[in-house]
Amino acid sequence: MKKIAIIMGSTSDLPVVEKAVDTLKDFGVPYEVRVMSAHRTPEAAREFALKARENGFGAMICAAGMAAHLAGAFAANTTLPVIGIPVKGSTFDGLDALLSTVQMPSGMPVATVAINGAANAALLAIQMLAITDEDLAAKLDAQRKANTEKIYAADEEVRNKY
Repeated sequence: MKKIAIIMGSTSDLPVVEKAVDTLKDFGVPYEVRVMSAHRTPEAAREFALKARENGFGAMICAAGMAAHLAGAFAANTTLPVIGIPVKGSTFDGLDALLSTVQMPSGMPVATVAINGAANAALLAIQMLAITDEDLAAKLDAQRKANTEKIYAADEEVRNKY
């Protein structure tokens, strides 16, 4: 099975990124977590992205706040799918990161999830791997069914109470 790379711009993004890690663990998907900066370690980030496919990665998740150029920097250096997680910052509540992540030029796609949407980033990466992995696809189907059952149970509880 291919690995998922999870890259964050700084350790301050770790509380958000941990939700992606937990999701990948739940599905048994191998991953590697790294701290790299599009601005402070551009050579290391570029080298990692350039070699990601040959190093066994199937997709990359990049979490960054503020200027949030990390996902774009990785997308510029790999043809693997890149998923950006805009991280909420103190200045613009993550809107700046969202816009920086989602507004990519033609030819440099970055799939972008909600601000702090790490669990969905991991699920999207898992769905990408599940295109060719039937066991992973079955796990996704089971999770969807379990989530549906939780809503039905909550609905019944609320209807009975009120």
